[in-house]
Parts: sequence; C-alpha cells; structure tokens
Amino acid sequence: MASPTPSPADATPTTPSAPAPVSAATTACGAPRAGGAGQLAGRTVSRVGFGAMQLPRLADDQDAALRVLRRAVELGVDHIDTAHFYGNGLSNDLIRRAIRPGDDVLVVSKVGATPDDGPVHLRLAQRPEELRAAVEDNLAGLGVEQIPVVNLRRADHGPGLRAEGDQDVDLDDQLAVMTALRDEGKIGAIGLSSTTIDVLRRSLAAGIVCVQNAYSIVSRDDEDMVELCRAEGIAWVPYFPLGGAFPGLPKATGEDAVLAAAGQLDASPAQIALAWLLHHAPHTLLIPGTADIDHLAANVAAGAIRLDAATLATLDAIPSRTGDIEIR
Repeated sequence: MASPTPSPADATPTTPSAPAPVSAATTACGAPRAGGAGQLAGRTVSRVGFGAMQLPRLADDQDAALRVLRRAVELGVDHIDTAHFYGNGLSNDLIRRAIRPGDDVLVVSKVGATPDDGPVHLRLAQRPEELRAAVEDNLAGLGVEQIPVVNLRRADHGPGLRAEGDQDVDLDDQLAVMTALRDEGKIGAIGLSSTTIDVLRRSLAAGIVCVQNAYSIVSRDDEDMVELCRAEGIAWVPYFPLGGAFPGLPKATGEDAVLAAAGQLDASPAQIALAWLLHHAPHTLLIPGTADIDHLAANVAAGAIRLDAATLATLDAIPSRTGDIEIR
C-alpha cells in the first residue's frame, strides 16, 4: 500500500526486492496504468481504480477475492477504494492480505456510516466520536498506521441515507476531528462523499483532495461541482458510474446512444459509460467494483477506449434524469 506503515502486529519478516521505478505511465509493478495517469492527494495513480464494495460477495471463497485484488494490481490498478463498513471489515481484511507494500497501492477509505441490518445494511455514524472510531477500525482492518486518504461520507446529497436527530452533525465539528486525525498522522488527506457544492466550498480550507458522489452519463446534476473540483485540483471520483443503483434511477447501459457506441466500437455498454466519464473530465478517477475477474478486466479495458468527437457529442446529448432517493 502507499504511504502507510504496517502495524507491528501484522509485520512479516521479509527481504523485499527493490521496487520497479514508478513513472507516470506505469505502476510500481511495471504495468501500464489502467486508464492512464491521474492525480490524487499529490500522487500519480491509475485513472481506473478498483472499488472493494462487492468483495464481501466472496465471503465464502476468500481465495477468489484475493485473486481479484491481485489481478487488479497486475492489470495496472494502484488506487483502491474501501471502507470498514464494506462487509463489516471483510473488504479491508482482504486488502490487507492481498496488497503488498511493494505494490505501492494508494488505498482510500471512508467514514460516516457503520454496518447495520437495515435495507442497505448501513446506518449513519456522523458524530465526531464515531468518525474517530471508524478511522481506528479502518486502521486495524487494513493493518496500517496511516490511511493515505479518508473520505467523510456525508448525507447531504444523492441516493441514500439522510441524517436526522443526533446524526445531523455540524460540518465544522466533523472537519475538526478529521483534521485532528490528519495532524496525528492517522490519515494522510481528507476527501468528501455524498455531499453538496456548498459543503465542498465550506470544506476547501481543510485541504480536500477528492470528492465521491453518485454521478454517471445519465445522472449529471453535479456539473458545477465537477468544475469546482477541476479548478481546485481535486479529484472527481464518481460512484454508481453506470447509474441505476436503486430502483427508479436511470441506467446508463440502457441508453440508445450508449448501445450504438458499444456496437460501433465492439465494446460493452458498461465500458462505453465508463469511457465517457474518463473523457468528460480529465480529473476523473473511476472506482468500478466487481467480485469477478473477467468483469474486472472489462472495467480496466474501458480505460483504453477512445471516443471520437462525434461519438462524444452524441453521448453528451443524453439527458440527465437524476432522482434523489432516500432510503431509511
């Protein structure tokens, strides 16, 4: 992993070989960067990363999950998104077991929610003491002393949970604990997730390095935030990049223009939708998730698809039909 130091309990005596030189074009493992090179928290990373949310599907075949992670590194992925609340710590444990220090993978985690038995298997955990406890859980699960980037998952915007009662916490109180954790060296940098442009503006002084919001070719209400991130040198990291994460939300893969481009370029509709995101904004980093090696390879291959001006214009013309769905 990048930057963090393994905790003593997880240290394994080894005699590591010298890592391969890292350039803008290749990862530490010498593989071409998936999707080319992007920037995150002062680091050059692959623009096509990997989201670990689906790995708990392989809870009964953890060797298969480890193979997916190792294959991601082999395919040029050096940016992994995770959270302790993915599988109640399972995703983090798998990353700890699969990713080696010499891989120089930048791991991004998030706080602001915790596992639950509700409809989305999450409940909010927004209070400062909960954010601190979540960082400690992530550190322990990943087996590191510092997490390079931690996203504060708010509940302001997009499909998902909304804060109420004691979970409706002032932003300044949350940023205070996040910056304290950064000052203590437990996290390297701060990001935001599920947030609004007003919250992002209020947070800029804290040194925000990335924003994760639901965003796709069919859900583009956040164009002003995309532009603000570009102007401020902040990585834009869309989740639900194909739309359709919940019933009632539009799906990118069902759009006629996407289907037509897929046929012309011998690609899948999902690959076209991912490729459009990379073309649309140069500061975009993708974190598509999967628990399947073949699907992983297809996601990485989307980073090599080139869309000409005419195809881009047709895709750009797809209307945004975002729905703001609350789940309680």
